[in-house]
Amino acid sequence: MINVIPPGLIFIAGAFIVPLLRGKVKSIYLLLLPVISFVNLIYISKGTHGTINFLDHQIIFCNIDRLSLVFGYIFHIIAFIKILYGIHVKNDIEYIACLFYAGCAIGVTFSGDLISLFCFWEMMTIGSVFIIWARKTRKSIEAGFRYILVHFFGGVILLVGIILYIYENGSIEFGYIGLDGLGSYFIFFGFGVNCAWPFIHSWLTDAYPEATIVGTVFLSAFTTKTAVYVLARSFPGTEALIWIGTVMAAFPIFYAIIENDLRRVLSYSLISHVGFMVVGIGIGTEFSLNGATAYAFAHILYKSLLFMTMGAILHQTGRINATDLGGLYKAMPLTCIFCIVGAASLSAFPLFSGFVCESLVMSAVAKSHMSGIWLTLLIASTGGFISTGIKIPYFAFFSQDSGIRTKEAPLNMLIAMGIAAALCIFIGSFPATLYSILPFPVDYVPYTMSHVISQLQLLMFSALAFTLLYLSAIYPSEIRAINLDADWFYRKGAKGFLWLLENPLAWFGNQVRTTIFSTIPQSCIWFSKNPLMALELAGNNIVIAIFEESFTKERLEKLRERIAEKLTDYPGDVIRYSHVGTTVIWVMGFLLAYLIIYIVSGRIVV
Repeated sequence: MINVIPPGLIFIAGAFIVPLLRGKVKSIYLLLLPVISFVNLIYISKGTHGTINFLDHQIIFCNIDRLSLVFGYIFHIIAFIKILYGIHVKNDIEYIACLFYAGCAIGVTFSGDLISLFCFWEMMTIGSVFIIWARKTRKSIEAGFRYILVHFFGGVILLVGIILYIYENGSIEFGYIGLDGLGSYFIFFGFGVNCAWPFIHSWLTDAYPEATIVGTVFLSAFTTKTAVYVLARSFPGTEALIWIGTVMAAFPIFYAIIENDLRRVLSYSLISHVGFMVVGIGIGTEFSLNGATAYAFAHILYKSLLFMTMGAILHQTGRINATDLGGLYKAMPLTCIFCIVGAASLSAFPLFSGFVCESLVMSAVAKSHMSGIWLTLLIASTGGFISTGIKIPYFAFFSQDSGIRTKEAPLNMLIAMGIAAALCIFIGSFPATLYSILPFPVDYVPYTMSHVISQLQLLMFSALAFTLLYLSAIYPSEIRAINLDADWFYRKGAKGFLWLLENPLAWFGNQVRTTIFSTIPQSCIWFSKNPLMALELAGNNIVIAIFEESFTKERLEKLRERIAEKLTDYPGDVIRYSHVGTTVIWVMGFLLAYLIIYIVSGRIVV
């Protein structure tokens, strides 16, 4: 029975009350909703709550343990910050979509069974696509359709996996699954779609930059992190995740370097950092799972902070490309400071949140003696600092003055960014607070002399490399361009498939349909009107085709005139022909066909 209020349902139900409110009452209500849900979560004891019996199974809406609590806490915190950030927006549809989306993500976090998890999972897709469409531009509508196609495809894969898994195991409990059985592989891939695995990641970089300012900030926090959560719960220690995560961490760096749209740069960077979390899950030790969870917690904060700073720039200037910006530190000094805090956290500077969380994953890899993986992640971390940690604040605020003169972002945006920045610094300075809520006990001290010095050396040399490459014009210049990604293959493949359907296959189908349903029946009807005359006409045409060259011109003309006269007169006077003779011809024809079939089939030996 339901004896508590599941936190996600508070968001979902509360979203539909928004249109009934006006003015300051609506603003207060929006800010109080995540607070009420968070307080409700604090007072729910650990264990299983909110159960319903369904078809001999138990649906669990609220499964509380240390792993789900970490994600539940950060989802509530970031939901409050982002609502505050967008409180000036006067668009009820956007509010409803954002609250609904956040509520479904929280619903996934606390689901204790596969059925409720799948329902929240697909509802989350619906909420997120309406966030993308809320911008109401042609690009956002197109991106939303592509987004929903990819995620519904992933949802179908997940549903098939769940059905097979329940059939194989007889249980709908959502816990450790592992790659054991066909159903588990489908579930694994279904989760991977939302995690933005390589080659199926383009939905993220395609859709996130096309959403509204507030919508992009919301999208950056929930979809991929719920995927990280479900993988951590159901597939810890799966070796394939180590390799998938390593590729995720490495390849987006190159796109982030050459990308001009700064929100798209952050989207590629987001995939890279999620790769670190996936590697931690793949290792599967308590230490690595702590690292992946802490990384997710910190990443939600600093990546949201960076998206908020870019959103503030877009809100004030209407521009977001690196080629259009620069020199904004004078006009937007507070936004600039918050952006630097986010960039420092992303780059794992000491005293910022990224330093105390990324090092957990790197240490877990080192303890597992995976030298190649460790080196790749180190290069990815360095590349992330160059492609995002330096690029974002430099081209937005410090590069060549763009001549834009604007005001600082609205107060609610500044307060939201300030809270996120303060949390990034607090976690980086006092990591024990975050470590205390992680799923397993933590025995790790990030602030050792060797660790701090080695990290500072790495960052300083990376900054020097960026400076030298940029001054020597080797660093890729910022240009307006469309960069081809993995989605090029399935977009072109889809066009090729549609061409195949519309051209050769459609032509072949029309020919078959015309032949079977039109030409052959009509020919049979025509032949049946006077079979003897029809055979005579056919015979005359065959004679012309065979002996055309040997006939004289006059004879050919007479023969063709005769055929034309008979065609004009066809079917002619059928009565004058003997019905008995016609019947004999049909019977002889059927007997001949019957004889041929039996000879060919080998039943009569000749």
